[in-house]
Amino acid sequence: MPIRHMVLLWLAISGGGFHWFWHDTHNVSSIPDALHVSSSMLEDMPVQVAGLIASEVQVDGDRTQFEMRVTSINHYGSHSKKDENRALISEQVIVHIKLAAKQEQQLAAAWQRGDAILLRGTLKAPAKAGNFGGFDYSEYLHTQEIHWLFKGDGAASLQKQEASLWNRYTLFRWNDQLREQLGQRMESAFTSLHHAGYMKGLVLGVTDELDPATYNEFTQLGLTHILAISGMHVAVYAATLLYLLRLLRVSRETSLTVVMILIPAYVLLTGASPSVVRAGIMAMIGLFAARRGLLKDGLNILSISALLMLIWNPYYLLSVSFQLSFLVTGGLLIYMPLMKPFFAKWPFLIGGEVAITITAQLVSFPMTVFYFNQFSLLSFAANFVLVPLITYIVLPLGTVAMGLSFLWGDGARILAWPAEQLNDLTFLLVKWLNVDDAYVSIWPSSSILWVMVYYAALYSVLYWLKTWLTSRRQTNDITVLNSTISSPIYTGLAASPEWAAILHTAHEPKGAGKFASRQWNGYRHLALALSVIAWLGILYTGYQSPGGGNTGTVQYLDAGQGDSILITTPGGKHILVDGGGTMDFATGKNAWRKRADPYEVGEDTIVPLLKQRGVHRLDAVILTHGDHDHAGGLQAVLDQIPVSTLFFNGTLTDKAPFRKLLNTALDKQIKLYGAHHSMEWEPDQATKIRFLYPFTLPEDESEQLPVMKEQNHYSVAMILEMEGASFLFTGDMDDAAESSLLSELTRFSSSVKDKGMGAVGKAVDVMKIAHHGSKYSTSEEWLSYWRPKVSVISVGATNTYGHPNEAVLERLSAVDSAIYRTDTMGEIQIRAQQGKLSVRYQRKQYKTDTNTTTY
Repeated sequence: MPIRHMVLLWLAISGGGFHWFWHDTHNVSSIPDALHVSSSMLEDMPVQVAGLIASEVQVDGDRTQFEMRVTSINHYGSHSKKDENRALISEQVIVHIKLAAKQEQQLAAAWQRGDAILLRGTLKAPAKAGNFGGFDYSEYLHTQEIHWLFKGDGAASLQKQEASLWNRYTLFRWNDQLREQLGQRMESAFTSLHHAGYMKGLVLGVTDELDPATYNEFTQLGLTHILAISGMHVAVYAATLLYLLRLLRVSRETSLTVVMILIPAYVLLTGASPSVVRAGIMAMIGLFAARRGLLKDGLNILSISALLMLIWNPYYLLSVSFQLSFLVTGGLLIYMPLMKPFFAKWPFLIGGEVAITITAQLVSFPMTVFYFNQFSLLSFAANFVLVPLITYIVLPLGTVAMGLSFLWGDGARILAWPAEQLNDLTFLLVKWLNVDDAYVSIWPSSSILWVMVYYAALYSVLYWLKTWLTSRRQTNDITVLNSTISSPIYTGLAASPEWAAILHTAHEPKGAGKFASRQWNGYRHLALALSVIAWLGILYTGYQSPGGGNTGTVQYLDAGQGDSILITTPGGKHILVDGGGTMDFATGKNAWRKRADPYEVGEDTIVPLLKQRGVHRLDAVILTHGDHDHAGGLQAVLDQIPVSTLFFNGTLTDKAPFRKLLNTALDKQIKLYGAHHSMEWEPDQATKIRFLYPFTLPEDESEQLPVMKEQNHYSVAMILEMEGASFLFTGDMDDAAESSLLSELTRFSSSVKDKGMGAVGKAVDVMKIAHHGSKYSTSEEWLSYWRPKVSVISVGATNTYGHPNEAVLERLSAVDSAIYRTDTMGEIQIRAQQGKLSVRYQRKQYKTDTNTTTY
């Protein structure tokens, strides 16, 4: 049997690998061949495509987005509009249409899945990851079998065509319309859009209208599984249907068949995410098995569900939702039998709930920190209290209220009222649990091997704990038996040969088997102790931040058109220079362009990268100046990452976000320092930071910080000396500030050396080019003074400012400085060790590019 199992396992793995290879090999775009051009030439080329809208149409501010099944494509131009020039294909693309006016929102809202359309615009390849370990949009879309983004300009770029009454998307279109109607019913039942949006996510899986702040708070506590339709929802749905059919006196076999048929409808209605598909397949197999009396093992049902999904789409294996869903479900099936004995004497409902919650938390923990890099110590309490409340009370109330609203609006609102009160209580509790950041631990991304070892160690701990607990209870039972063996009842029973054998076995630990039993118990205690030590050791190693040693690292993050630089010293200190920021132009007349949950570089890029790299605390944040492209992302950083010290240029801006940032720092009791010339700071023995600029500002009689509208001129400039290498940081200094600093350094160069600031006036190893390579900075005199070996330009791709300026690039070449740019190379990491520099960057420019250079 073991050999047979090994052969079957080998065949399964080989078959799965071949299926993956075949599927991935055929997952390529046919558009370049159809247009007879290379992929690089296809970028931004005007094209015209025809096809069908393949997904729900999302209108958010000035952007409309949907998936499209392209059936034909041709170059768009005066000579290529005829149908005979069109190439017939079948490929999915994502369409982004930027709306030109507010009125176009209504036009876009009328587009539906299944519509036949003709589009004019350009194709663009999805962006690859700009930072090491960052989210790779291109790879993600590859798993969705999508290779191109289609960019349209204005609603006029789309023309609806005549379509047949039935196509491959008709059923999904009806489902979209039903979901829309149910969503409207939910809005009529609940008094506020906040409650309605939450309930839509809870009941229908529609998360577009869920308040982003609420979602983030749920995420912090590990409660997002409540908002994602999953096995819990399917189980409640199936159990409710079975109960109702039982009340209607429908036979058991018929009830199981009816529910089994209705489950796919629920899966489709709630969006058919991998987790709900898994739950639906498992429920259908389980119901079928219950009806036929077959296959009652949950692991077999789980395995069949996974096999069916992976045969249909092997890329499910890379889906976070798929992995978490199957791991948690499988973990409950495997680890729950080991956990149950610990709560055997508890009341049934409480003991079962505690056992399930603890098991689910232990099982989901490694994958949670692997993907999300954080874990709240209050997650258990939040799940224990809120999951039953939401599952068994709020979810049914919301579902019934939604259904009742079709028949009796006032009755639906009456039923929705207690659900709203419970929701308010939930929001209040979640917010209260999130007040103290001390309970949130940050974990760096680990390896799959670490996850596997964690599960093995956890199983060993629970197994030996269960064995120890069972042996204790058996010993207690024998003790009770021995204490009563002399009673007349037992004396009479001893006359029977069968009972005599049982009583002799009960007495055996007192005789010959006593030493062997103690010896075995000793081995079990040792095994338990070693298992616990191993498990704790795994947790400890997984929590430790990588790096340190005798190497210092400066990481110039790809933050778009902004600056954000993470410094990790040889002593393991973490310093963040600026936090990037996403400019918001949706104000005044353009307020309609504002999106419900827009991309924000601090929230969506900087903070995830800091967590992924195991930054448990920032020893300092250095804000060079208050412009939004440097300061905007720091609000998310201060909200989610503990910070010890904040250095800034000692001035205020007239912008509300900057004042909010400083107030947040004060509320969190972060030490604030105004950086100025001649100020020094040593994070550790091998690292020194010397601030060069700005000069001390004149004191204000009102004792308030001066408000400076023009912040670039007052950018903080500093030199970092670490592991025998020097790094110059300049923020957005203008040429006037450069000239002023050069005059000061030249005039007092001798006194500067006397004060121990020796590196000033000598060539620096690395310079961060000021103001993203603007022509108003980085003068010839500036470069002549510093003579940088390496120059780094933080700049956004396709920015509208023309950065970096060609004149600046020429001046850098003239001083023979190696140039690295975040717009073309992505994140740039420079490691310093014993005076030597090693530079690597994220994006390859050429196929033969090694990405790494040593100086």
